[in-house]
Amino acid sequence: MKDGVNGVALGVFIFFFLAVTVLGFLAARWRRADNEHSLDEWGLGGRSFGTWITWFLLGGDLYTAYTFVAVPAAVYAAGASGFFAVPYTILVYPLIFTFLPRLWSVSHRHGYVTTSDFVRGRFGSKGLSLAVALTGILATMPYIALQLVGIQAVLDVMGVGGGDTTNWFVKDLPLLIAFGVLAAYTYSSGLRAPALIAFVKDALIYIVIGVAIIYIPIKLGGFDDVFAKAAHAFSQVNPATGKPRGALAPPEAGQWTYATLALGSALALFMYPHSITATLSSRSREVIRRNTTILPLYSLMLGLLALLGFMAIAAGVKVTNGQLAIPQLFEDMFPDWFAGVAFAAIGIGALVPAAIMSIAAANLFTRNIYKDFIKPDATPKQEAQVSKFVSLLVKVGALVFVLTMDKTVAINFQLLGGIWILQTFPALVGGLFTRWFHRWALLAGWAVGMVYGTAAAYGVASPTQKHFGGPAKDIPGIGEIGYIGLTAFVLNVAVTVVLTFVLKAVKAPEGVDETRPADYTADAGDPGVQAELPPATAGSTH
Repeated sequence: MKDGVNGVALGVFIFFFLAVTVLGFLAARWRRADNEHSLDEWGLGGRSFGTWITWFLLGGDLYTAYTFVAVPAAVYAAGASGFFAVPYTILVYPLIFTFLPRLWSVSHRHGYVTTSDFVRGRFGSKGLSLAVALTGILATMPYIALQLVGIQAVLDVMGVGGGDTTNWFVKDLPLLIAFGVLAAYTYSSGLRAPALIAFVKDALIYIVIGVAIIYIPIKLGGFDDVFAKAAHAFSQVNPATGKPRGALAPPEAGQWTYATLALGSALALFMYPHSITATLSSRSREVIRRNTTILPLYSLMLGLLALLGFMAIAAGVKVTNGQLAIPQLFEDMFPDWFAGVAFAAIGIGALVPAAIMSIAAANLFTRNIYKDFIKPDATPKQEAQVSKFVSLLVKVGALVFVLTMDKTVAINFQLLGGIWILQTFPALVGGLFTRWFHRWALLAGWAVGMVYGTAAAYGVASPTQKHFGGPAKDIPGIGEIGYIGLTAFVLNVAVTVVLTFVLKAVKAPEGVDETRPADYTADAGDPGVQAELPPATAGSTH
């Protein structure tokens, strides 16, 4: 690590940061609608984005600064097991091709802004809708915090903020400034700000990865040397565990963990509120279908990105915090000016998803807590104002989380967030295809999955942590170690199915379904407004 502040890298970083700040504020005038005081405009960009804007927005939303830092950091720490993110992003796109267009259509027809809006309309249950909303908010908060952790990692490597003995305010001032700018342009421009900035963010990331995957191996003697040095490093015994540090390929004993973690993560990814917010901002269902076919380009980038973990080992990068491995690799291997470009890619890669996540969480609170339970007669303008204010509170909460707690706590809660958000899958995706599930059964299944997943994760220890030490544990009845979230999901579905049979047998009230089969295939401009249709019956199916 270089001593002092890397002035050249910092200067380049500040240049790009100022550029996207200007773009963030200018976005308020981009595609401005006649009536900008509504959640459709502020929180969904007027539902007007085409194929490429949606592609950049979803890419900026899903492939975050934490992805940029954490995926190769996992490879750096443990080897090929860190590559699980690549197969799960391959699995996810055929999956979302089946249900995201249906969600877009029914949301467009009924004006749904959140997944909880759909769940309430489909099952006639505010309680189930509230459960989905609270889960989404809880799962999103640590995710936002991790974006700030990504920015902080870059600032640490550049030497900004001083050392551990520096006054806390001076040390964290750069992060506070970045937070303030993010909060200001998100409040002003809504979803249009990250949509516009995503162009810069993704361009920088593709440039940095393209250069890194060619330039760094050449400096290290080629990929043969990179893999040889990584294999030697992974063969060394870790004193804390008494086992080898990792492996270039997952051992047989870890294959269940690898496979279930990839599958469970794929199922969970588009349950996150920010993923749905970016999806619903598009102008047609065809835009969604096109995006499911071109988004895998990011998976190619992710596979190349993961290789940086091996390169960090081969380059002799030594860090106590694995999250610093890739920023440190960039500073060690790149000229200062290009290191600044790489740091800017990570920093901006944090701003885009943090903005979308805070908007998504705010929309959930506004539509499914404030409007449903506090002020049912809220006007569209009031909804927009409340959502703007809550988006600030969400970011403040994330900032406090980062500044006051150990960084591993944020990572632990992000792992928990993945377990939690997966438990909304039966209500959301199941509801898009059938009305058979009973609303009370879905709520009970959600509760069982949440309790089991949280308790199981709490019981996982690691050499450095007593609780929440990892996402995997023994699968009951199988004897293999697998992803806790997927086990909880299976229990969730089992409880939901059994209770649905029971509740239907006793003829428990099912609630009113306000949707129609045609709503799930409707496109923008299709004739037929839902308000003109007669009320749906409680047991309607399609």
